[in-house]
Amino acid sequence: MSSNLPPTFVEGFHDAKDLSKMKYTQLGKTDMIVSSMTFGGTALGSVYRSTDDQESVQVVEKAIRLGINMIDTAPWYGHTKSEKVLGMILPKFPRQAYYLNTKVGRYLAEPSKMFDFRAERVIQSVDESLNHLGVEYIDTIQIHDMEFAPSLDIVINETLPALQKVKDAGKVRHIGITGYPMENFRTVLEKSPVEIDTVLTYCHASMNDNSLGEYIPYFQSKGVGVINASILSMGLLTNRGPAKWHPAGENIRSVCRQAAEFCQSKDVDIAKIATRFSLEQPGIHTTLIGTASMKNLLTNLEVLKHGITDHEREVSDEVMDKFFKPLNNANWEGVEVSRYREKLSENENDVNLG
Repeated sequence: MSSNLPPTFVEGFHDAKDLSKMKYTQLGKTDMIVSSMTFGGTALGSVYRSTDDQESVQVVEKAIRLGINMIDTAPWYGHTKSEKVLGMILPKFPRQAYYLNTKVGRYLAEPSKMFDFRAERVIQSVDESLNHLGVEYIDTIQIHDMEFAPSLDIVINETLPALQKVKDAGKVRHIGITGYPMENFRTVLEKSPVEIDTVLTYCHASMNDNSLGEYIPYFQSKGVGVINASILSMGLLTNRGPAKWHPAGENIRSVCRQAAEFCQSKDVDIAKIATRFSLEQPGIHTTLIGTASMKNLLTNLEVLKHGITDHEREVSDEVMDKFFKPLNNANWEGVEVSRYREKLSENENDVNLG
């Protein structure tokens, strides 16, 4: 076997030529040698649109066979649907062929049942995920959106020690944390009583907000693997634009809309140049791209392996100068948490009134 092939290469399952075209790197201090693109399982849960489970299964298989060797999912995605769709196909693959990440802490749509970071629920959640996924172990178990916990102290003193227990039991191999506010990562990494192997954040290594780059030196000093997600900023960097629920303010929405229209006037798809922009950011070990569409999967792989045209790169540079650099990494930190707290309070008031 070629030394350029990752340890996830399986003779007879993979084509060595396909894997030789993929870039692999060590994920922080872990033993995982991961592809620069990770398969995100959000779309498998029909989160953005109604999806066909059979096509989803085919998309996952295609991704793994072409060399994407890490899969990321969560109980929250489709409220276990994403995990269950993966459970339809993963047991058919050689377990050596992929790394598998899922999460704990975020579950159902109802505000009162959405988040639970207690140790007992965390341990139960891992067992549920193992059952849904049809596997004997999870490579990285991650705390999902830890900013929604009543306090980061709960994450530090209860959730993380619980994950250490399931790690000690052999059910998971590594521990990770996820979220949107960047400074929370520093707080938890500094105070954690257990070793944290990975961080996953989203919408912070995109054309409209590239602030993740400011934290890369810190993560490197800690030997932490960096997983980047939502490179299209949850729909902002697309021609169709974001959904109504998107937490971005009108200023960010307006700039992204103008940028997309400018790209269209130049016969360029903003999603394509945004994908390439994120994939080129230094210090990120892997970028999570989720889709339940075979066409979109192959398009993303094409951008990863072959880049963009000179014209598209010129337009990309122009878009950054005209629209996104002046935006100065504007974000929506705190908006989603405030909305959640308000809904939680409203529900509690309704119960009390009842």
